Amino acid sequence: MRFAVSTVVLALALPAATASAATLLVYGDSLSAAYGLPQEQGWVHLLAQRLHAQGFDYKVANASLSGETTDGGRNRIEAALKTHRPALVIVELGANDGLRGARLDTLRRNLEAIVDACRRANARVLLVGIRMPPNYGANYTEKFQGVFGDVARSRKVPLVPSLLDGFSANRELFQADGIHPTAAAQPVMLDTVWKGLRPLLKRP
Repeated sequence: MRFAVSTVVLALALPAATASAATLLVYGDSLSAAYGLPQEQGWVHLLAQRLHAQGFDYKVANASLSGETTDGGRNRIEAALKTHRPALVIVELGANDGLRGARLDTLRRNLEAIVDACRRANARVLLVGIRMPPNYGANYTEKFQGVFGDVARSRKVPLVPSLLDGFSANRELFQADGIHPTAAAQPVMLDTVWKGLRPLLKRP
């Protein structure tokens, strides 16, 4: 999701990560770029801390952009893969497409192209979806949500249905814009992602 456009490309490796540690790339929008928060409070930084605490030898790179759409993500995925050479990619894109009422076939094709690029680079993928607010209409929101499941099935990748599961109706866990989660919501987001990510992680 968006409203201010900023670039967040951070290496979040913690001391336990060795020089030969595999890279985990988070490839998303402002929901993963810790919009409106210090970077150390965002769920991606918390992920790096959890990996370290649990003995997983991964470097975490965050190539998320505030305001990013799946069009933009598709255009820059090859460069991101070349730069970071990840073993694992968390793809969290689509929220801005939904906010703009983007065509669902375009959303699907872009997500499929991003997943395909990751797999060509020998990176495993975890797809993270998003649910749109009900004011976008039941027909659009249901079909929008279904795109993520369709892509996960067609590309045979694991899916986290929505990054905001567990608190999307709790107004207190969103910033003043009503869109971006607060610092208090970030651990909940991490737990949601972790459920899908944990089976993909490899011990040293």
